[in-house]
Amino acid sequence: MASKEMNENVFMPKEAEILRIEQATPTERRFSLKLRDGATLDYQPGQMLELSLFGYGEIPIGFASSPTRKHGFDVVVRTVGRVSSAINRLEKGQSVWVRGPLGNGFDLKQMRGQDVLIVAGGIGLCPTRSLIQYILDRREEFKRFILFFGAKTPKDHIFPEDIDAWRKSKDVEYHETVDKADPDWKGNVGVITKLFGKTQLSPQTRVVVCGPPIMYKFVMLELEKLHIPPNQIFLDLERRMKCGIGKCGHCQMNEKYVCMDGPVFAYDQIRNLEEAFG
Repeated sequence: MASKEMNENVFMPKEAEILRIEQATPTERRFSLKLRDGATLDYQPGQMLELSLFGYGEIPIGFASSPTRKHGFDVVVRTVGRVSSAINRLEKGQSVWVRGPLGNGFDLKQMRGQDVLIVAGGIGLCPTRSLIQYILDRREEFKRFILFFGAKTPKDHIFPEDIDAWRKSKDVEYHETVDKADPDWKGNVGVITKLFGKTQLSPQTRVVVCGPPIMYKFVMLELEKLHIPPNQIFLDLERRMKCGIGKCGHCQMNEKYVCMDGPVFAYDQIRNLEEAFG
C-alpha cells in the first residue's frame, strides 16, 4: 500500500497494532508497532511521537527504529507513571494510539560524508537507535562511525541483540562501559567519558549526544578538548515534553520549545540555556 503522511492533523491520533513486545529491562518494554490502516510514518531519526491509551492519556516517546526499516516502528516505554504503566500492561495484538511525527530530527545533511560519533547513556540509546540503524542501513553515505554506550549495569542493556551485533560489526567502532560491573562483566567500568581515551577523533567529527542531564556537561568538556565546534554537536533533549505541539509550554526554555524547535538541537543553539542541562 502506498505511504501516507500522518502529519496532516497533529491533533488526531491513529490506531496502531502491537506486533511484538519485549521486556527490555525490569522497567522498560520495547514495542514494535504498525498502523492499523496500513499507512506508514514519514519520519526522520530523532523525531518523536505521542503515544496514548484511551482513558489514561498520552506520553511523548522518541522513535527507537529507523524509517529505513519498513516493518513498522519501535518505541521503548519506561514504567514511571499512570500512562506508561497502563501501556506496559498491554499485550501483543492490542492497540495503542499515536500522533506524529513531531519535532525536528538529526541533521542528516550535515552528517553525510563525515565521521559520526554517537554518545548514548542509559535510555538515551532508544532515540539514538533510530540514527544508528539509519547510518548502518546507508553505511556508504557516511565515513567513520563510532558509538559510545554507557549503562548503569550489564543488566540495563536495553537492546542486547543489537549490542552483540555492534560488538562484532566492522561497520561501527563500538565502545561501551557500565557504572557497576557484575561477576560476568569483562568490559570497561566507569563513566562514559572514559571511552574518549579509547579512540582518536577528528575536529571535523559530527557528534550526537543523548542521555541523563549530568552526562551532557562532562561530555561537552571532552568535546571542547577535541576542538569540535558547537555547531557540529547535536543534543537530543527528549525531556519535559507533554503536548508535543508547543501549546502547553511544559518544555519551554526561554524562547525555545523542546517539542517544536527540538528535540534535537545543535549545541550552539542552547549552550547558554541552563534549563537545557537540568
